[in-house]
Amino acid sequence: MSGVVVLAGGVGGSKFTLGVRAALATLGEPEATVIVNTGDDIWLSGVRLQPDVDSMIYALAGANDTERGWGRAGDTERVNTELQAWGTGWPWFTLGDLDLGTHIARTGWLRDGLSPTEVLERLSKRWPLGAKLLPMTDDEVDTHVLLKNGERLHFQEWWTRYRAQLPPAGFENPGIAGSFAAPGVVEAIEDADLVLIAPSNPVVSIGPILAVPEIREALRATGGPVIGVSPIIGGNVVRGMADVCLGAVGVRTAADAVAAHYGARLDGGVLDTWLIAEEDAELAASVEALGISVDVVPLWMRDAETAEALAVAAISAGR
Repeated sequence: MSGVVVLAGGVGGSKFTLGVRAALATLGEPEATVIVNTGDDIWLSGVRLQPDVDSMIYALAGANDTERGWGRAGDTERVNTELQAWGTGWPWFTLGDLDLGTHIARTGWLRDGLSPTEVLERLSKRWPLGAKLLPMTDDEVDTHVLLKNGERLHFQEWWTRYRAQLPPAGFENPGIAGSFAAPGVVEAIEDADLVLIAPSNPVVSIGPILAVPEIREALRATGGPVIGVSPIIGGNVVRGMADVCLGAVGVRTAADAVAAHYGARLDGGVLDTWLIAEEDAELAASVEALGISVDVVPLWMRDAETAEALAVAAISAGR
């Protein structure tokens, strides 16, 4: 098999991508192309942060902090403390020293005129990542949260400072309707033998990727099957506050409801097959009624072995 493309964001997306990398290596197949969410990017203290992009890089490099779930392993916070002493940045948003090195390098290259795609290519050269990473778009389409009280916050403030406790009325990515897919993204999807949608947050990680018009069109046009992996197990989110995000857009926290949210390709959506957990096996008929085929498999990614097993199941579903 050649031409595997993964759509991913967040910690769940990184874990799944590690499994895909291992599975393809075991099968002797070419490296995957990973299209990463850039909807949660932000300018802070004069530097450009790309949290999902950096989480993917660090995870594939084996340099991520697995306990915190974000940032670099063994990082320190001296610069962050100094920034706060100067009254800049957000006191509740921690930037590690090693992590800041990434942000400063990125910002410098952006100021020199490189595109986010070109910057990510440079960042990817530091470690042997075993995958080709592409941002979903080179346009700035940061996620904003619309609160029920009428206020608007950047996603990072709502997610990190308030831990998604302020009731959201919806999410927006200003300018995304007029954005363009990053160079190479459309071609990768259209030429793919298989497209995998990782078990990332459907609203704020996968949602922005699918909201880029050219990407959604490419998913509709690709000749390869599009296989999605449910981020819901037994009616619960695996981590984070995805249930709050789903509720804000009127989607139940259930595997079949998320499948309906993505929709079947034969009916204007993006899915051909949906992988659900053994705990949700009774929902298979509900998903099939949407025009989406179903595979019931173990979805828990507890370690490298179970992540690879899930990736093998997803690849097998595509075959």
